[in-house]
Amino acid sequence: MLASAHTFMKEVICEAKNLVKHYPLRATRFGSTAGVVRAVEDVSFCIARREVFAVVGESGCGKSTLGRLLLRLEEPTSGHVFFEGKDLGSLNARQIFHFRRRAQIIYQDPYSALNPRKKIGRLIAEPLAIHQWGSASERRERVIGLLSRVGLQPEHAERYPHEFSGGQRQRIVIARALALNPVFLVADEPVSALDMSIQAQVINLLEELQEEFQLTYLVISHDLSVVEHMAHRIGVMYLGRLVEIGTKEAFFQEPLHPYAQALLSAAPLPDPSTTARKPRLLLEGDVPSPIRPPSGCPFHLRCSERASICSQAMPPLKEIEPGRSVACHRR
Repeated sequence: MLASAHTFMKEVICEAKNLVKHYPLRATRFGSTAGVVRAVEDVSFCIARREVFAVVGESGCGKSTLGRLLLRLEEPTSGHVFFEGKDLGSLNARQIFHFRRRAQIIYQDPYSALNPRKKIGRLIAEPLAIHQWGSASERRERVIGLLSRVGLQPEHAERYPHEFSGGQRQRIVIARALALNPVFLVADEPVSALDMSIQAQVINLLEELQEEFQLTYLVISHDLSVVEHMAHRIGVMYLGRLVEIGTKEAFFQEPLHPYAQALLSAAPLPDPSTTARKPRLLLEGDVPSPIRPPSGCPFHLRCSERASICSQAMPPLKEIEPGRSVACHRR
């Protein structure tokens, strides 16, 4: 298990061990397999209780698939996910049903996450009814309390999703995720579909809820400003693999992997006129296909520091100092 000193001092709530997820490609004729999409490749890490762990990387690198694997919304091709010490792969249907109370997801798009034909009160109460939580009157009180906690009014329970703005819909999605008092939330690009003026409000709400309910977050994002504001530790993902793990402070001060350096270099500055910036690092070429990834290090075709070994051998994700791990032959 790869774990930082930060994690060893706390209880581990979620752990991924050698996770792999391949999606088979079907040929158009005869139904034969034409290959696989390697969405997640040999990913191992752990998350401490009440920690905010962020996964960053370009679109298509496997971040969202990783989040779904941790919640067992997707079945891994191989590898294991442990939640509160239990292997999710060994749980039966009833145990998975109870696991759903403990772990929930906040989807990226609040517009598609809500059924347009149902009122908000019913949408938030659905998980309560499915899990037979309380009486009908207790569920109504719970819905009103959740709406109030995320900054909405009790009368909003009688309205439909189309009557709300994007920011309000995301608040509703958050309220529904909190309905069963989970301890672990996967926030998949929780503010990327919102206007800039609303993003800060939702981020602040998530931080308040994390503190109030002692929640653990896995935050999936390509926006480094969101990550810098929320995360304790950061994992950098490239072509299905984690290439660097470290504290937020270490990542923003001195990223180690060449891809992490380029990712940070490309992030926009709040005020370029007053903030010093190192020379921008420009990557060569395009992201390789996850159907036919390159041999050796998946990043070597775009790396300015590549050596001959980089095209021959996959670098392991190794801890090079307490709390910092990197997958690079040159580090």
